[in-house]
Amino acid sequence: MKLTWEALQQRAGRGDVGSVVLLLSFVGEPERLAAAKEVEAGIKGTSRDAWWGGSGRSGSANPIPGYALAVIGCMPTAAQAAALLNRANMQSWSQVGPARVLEVARFRQPSWQGELGRRLAERLSARAGGNLWPVISALLHAGETEPPVTENVVRAWLADLLSPPWDRRRRHTLAPLGIRLRTDPHLALLLPGLFEFDGLGADLARGYWDDETKAWETSSRIPALIAELVAEGVLERKTILDLTVDRLARGGKPQDLRPFTALHEALKPTLDELSSHALDYARLLPGAPGAVATLAQKALREVDDAGRLELETLLDAGGPTLVRKEKSLVKAQLTWLEKVSRREPARAGEILETVAAAFGHPALDVQERALTLIGRQVGRLDPGTVTRLADAATVLAGDLPDRAAGLFGTVASAGPTELAPMPPAAPPAEMPPPLTTAAELAEELVALRHEETAIRWERVLAGLVSLYAALGPAGLAGSLQPVLDRYPGDFTENAWNRGTPLLHLGTAIRSTIDPAGRILRRWVVDAVRTAWQTGRRGGEESMLAATPDGVLTLRIAEAALQLGSTMIPTIMATPTHVTGSLHAAVLLERLRRAEAEGWQPWPVDFEQALLRLPRQTDPAVVARAAELTSPAGRQFAAWLTGGGLPDPVSTRFEQRPTAADRPRAPVARRVVAALRPARDGGLRLERQLLTIDPESSPRLWPDDFRWCGDVLTMVLPHHREAVAAWALSELAATADQDQRAGSAMLPLLAEGSGPVGPALAHGVAYTLGARHQESRVAAVDAFLTLASRPEPFAPAVGAALADLCADGAVKLSRVVPALADAHRAGASVAVWEVLAVALPALLHAEPRGLPDLLELATQVAGVVQARTEVDGLEEAASRSGSTRLIKEAKRLRSVLTP
Repeated sequence: MKLTWEALQQRAGRGDVGSVVLLLSFVGEPERLAAAKEVEAGIKGTSRDAWWGGSGRSGSANPIPGYALAVIGCMPTAAQAAALLNRANMQSWSQVGPARVLEVARFRQPSWQGELGRRLAERLSARAGGNLWPVISALLHAGETEPPVTENVVRAWLADLLSPPWDRRRRHTLAPLGIRLRTDPHLALLLPGLFEFDGLGADLARGYWDDETKAWETSSRIPALIAELVAEGVLERKTILDLTVDRLARGGKPQDLRPFTALHEALKPTLDELSSHALDYARLLPGAPGAVATLAQKALREVDDAGRLELETLLDAGGPTLVRKEKSLVKAQLTWLEKVSRREPARAGEILETVAAAFGHPALDVQERALTLIGRQVGRLDPGTVTRLADAATVLAGDLPDRAAGLFGTVASAGPTELAPMPPAAPPAEMPPPLTTAAELAEELVALRHEETAIRWERVLAGLVSLYAALGPAGLAGSLQPVLDRYPGDFTENAWNRGTPLLHLGTAIRSTIDPAGRILRRWVVDAVRTAWQTGRRGGEESMLAATPDGVLTLRIAEAALQLGSTMIPTIMATPTHVTGSLHAAVLLERLRRAEAEGWQPWPVDFEQALLRLPRQTDPAVVARAAELTSPAGRQFAAWLTGGGLPDPVSTRFEQRPTAADRPRAPVARRVVAALRPARDGGLRLERQLLTIDPESSPRLWPDDFRWCGDVLTMVLPHHREAVAAWALSELAATADQDQRAGSAMLPLLAEGSGPVGPALAHGVAYTLGARHQESRVAAVDAFLTLASRPEPFAPAVGAALADLCADGAVKLSRVVPALADAHRAGASVAVWEVLAVALPALLHAEPRGLPDLLELATQVAGVVQARTEVDGLEEAASRSGSTRLIKEAKRLRSVLTP
């Protein structure tokens, strides 16, 4: 039987790997080596999709495993074999399994097998490693070769150990994980890599499937097994403990460190071992994640109780630890320091000065605890120490400065005589310069295809029109046609993209580079003409979105219809600033040019330009606009003298599911906004942009604008309340459904202009209480921007928070830290205005988190010297009892009372 590529390919194509092995075994080594070049050529010519079923004929199977056996059996060197097996079109070769690979590899020398395993291990990828490791491990073992200790090798070893490939589980009865771990030939070499490569903590934390219990086991079982191996002497105790402490000291995400924290607990270090790592624990205490810091605190206290901890070590770590956010950890540290101060009376002053670091903690109860602790011993401190403690107490907040003054014999600070206002917001940045060459346009077009942004859309659309007028079809075709050819799925119509702006942009580009051969679908022409006549988008036979972001698609479709038939050198609506705002003087000059050159703007593009004009216009520009004589020029002048677009009527609307919807409803209540135009008539685009009739029930996972928030805000940059009304469902879902996307548009809304109504106020309130940190950061950014503008907004946000937090529609416990961040960033006046409006309703409802809100209110009121009367506060503060709510109410009352 002759060994040829055709014979191998035929057998591999049927998925008959046994027949491939048989064919390779019937011939000798010279014949196998003689076929190497033919096999190599066949492998290189194999399609990347061959794994999907050979040639596509009926009954065909994945040929790649058979091809891999041919490579292993025929290649003269391990280097050549590894190079072929690592090709992209061979990625599924590991399906052949270790047994077949070893069967063929036995034709070669053991050293060849080990070298092949090592070379494959060196090229392991993070994604495919777990599938390849069983084969690689078998080759290494057969060749008595050790694997290279790299992150991907250790990751693959761990993945195979915890979750063996399904076919291996199906064919063999697996031993329990503990036995597999004990008998693994690479244990001693690769286990330290779990500690040395920081990226493996997440892999270890995921847990594993246990075939014995038929359940998914948590990661805590793995540390317990390692501790058992240490106890049995299989692993060296000192090495494992040192690696564990070192891994904790390097830090990382809490979930990645959790297995190592569990291992430390399972090892139960002795006092001698704890003492030897005291400096490591001291470094963990101030900055490690909470669970790790708690572990370090417990270890150091045990060392200290034995009299083996240097006081300097405790004091060096104590100050930074006392400003951590975990109050339980901080309070435990304060208790510890108080105990040490009584044990070491000669150094009590030094210890209490460390305690004073807690005066800078954001929580008033922590500040109070530290002040009380110092007060118990202040009588035996020297005057110099008392003076330094009094200086440290100047950062105390709420009612604590008066108590500190009485304690240290000083005069309480009267606070700032006048709170510095928020600095005015910087003006929005100008748009990037226009595109000036066809090559630049092509480059930006490719970038747009990978990341669609409003700024990029405006530059591409403006560049296409201006460069077509300047260069003509021939000047654009050489640069733009390759882009269309490279991405046909985006720029050519198919079943999935009829409503996308990229499709219409592709049509517009083809209209410029081949005006004579352009083809416009009837539905595109009808959609644009309907918009010209009535302003309507969407509906029957139109794929243009009825939402405001559909205006961009309409403008591009308009360009596709107009380019090649009406030559204009520039479009009107290109903004002058990244917010979408268009300076009136710039639009004036564009219209003057149109009149001088004898052309008219495109209808939709011109209306979008008018909608982007600022709310206030320089009188000189208004006077010059009155000199225009074209229809568009006269409309522009009338727009300016008439005050532009009137603010629409925005109304709070409460969505509640019906009885039939309730089982499937995402939330019990959601506040959105209804929107109505303030006038009849106006622009063609106006009515659809300013009309929202909310559904009666909340929507599940609203995501209309998650990918085009900046496009949405650019349509009406000076009517942010209208834009917020469209976006409010998505902003609400960040809080009431814990949705991650949607908040990115909120800072863009804040950078716009116009009055703040119920839509924007509730949008800010919802996002302040969002589930995810990045969403709350966006809310704080928007809050700070609003606070730097002259338009009032805080009372409306306060009313929205009272509305949403009173019944738990938004979790108050999430809102408090976000407002605290805004307070620390300098928006204290605005934060107090929010709190003053929200507190009466919340004091009545008493939602969870109210004591924290009262504590924040005390801090803010002290800074702004508020003397506001808060309804319900006196009643709460006058109750009998010692709950934290009563305590914080009394504290706020004392600050607000002159």
